Amino acid sequence: MNPKGKLLIIGGAEDKGDDDSPGMANYNHQSSRLEILQTLLPENKRHKKIEVVTTASQVPDEIQKMYSKSFKKIGYTQVGFMHISTKEEAREEKFAKRLEEAKTVLFCGGDQFHISTIFGGTQLEHIIREKYKNDKDFIVAGTSAGAMAMSGIMIKEGGTEEALIDTDLKTTSGLGFIENCIIDTHFIKRGRFGRLSHAVIINPGELGIGLGEDTALLIKNGSDAICYGSGMVVIIDGKDITQTNIADTDKGSPVYVENLKVHLLVKGCRFSIKNRRLHQPAMVKLKSNGDANH
Repeated sequence: MNPKGKLLIIGGAEDKGDDDSPGMANYNHQSSRLEILQTLLPENKRHKKIEVVTTASQVPDEIQKMYSKSFKKIGYTQVGFMHISTKEEAREEKFAKRLEEAKTVLFCGGDQFHISTIFGGTQLEHIIREKYKNDKDFIVAGTSAGAMAMSGIMIKEGGTEEALIDTDLKTTSGLGFIENCIIDTHFIKRGRFGRLSHAVIINPGELGIGLGEDTALLIKNGSDAICYGSGMVVIIDGKDITQTNIADTDKGSPVYVENLKVHLLVKGCRFSIKNRRLHQPAMVKLKSNGDANH
């Protein structure tokens, strides 16, 4: 069954409304200020509760200060922050109650492995999953490491060499809110094409989603994605690979591949994750409140 809720995955460094915000580096005439964060709640529901999870971060106080300022500019009036740093804390009923009442849950950046190991298998994960499956007004969101943790197979570390090296990449299990995808973030700025391609080559049934900074995909029905923000999203598809030495190469040797398919998405592009192709037509006009004009 397709989830009734929505998933918002953000490449990190999204515009937070300040002139020195990292997202401003990509700002262009087609973007609006705070565009991505404004998709967290519809215009008529800004009084509903948002819970921001800072589990991945080593500086949760700084994250709270930054997002509090941004959300105030947007007009969100009910924002909470949850820094859950252990499995024991993840089992506390007070956090479960808060998540039950939330209409949006946003996982922030830092270390994605912290998110998957602390939330995985807990009541909190179950609550978010059930709301995502059954509540059409619910959004589960992640930025940077928070976005990477949304997939079933998650990049943990490595993949930083210019050549694809057989033993260089390490993956593990994510939260699995989206199926058949592997997500990478800060994709363009940090030169991560090689590592996401590597992840797809060794998992050809998975679709690679490389999110640029200040760029996001809002996914409905578990598959129908719309691109937001000032950068681009790179989709890497390995289902039609014809040649690669990934299974035969010596340990530590470089990897090659033939017929790896790539799609580039910009603001307004629609993409079907299920069908692995752009919609026809690909582009739609986006309203300022974050809804597609269709």
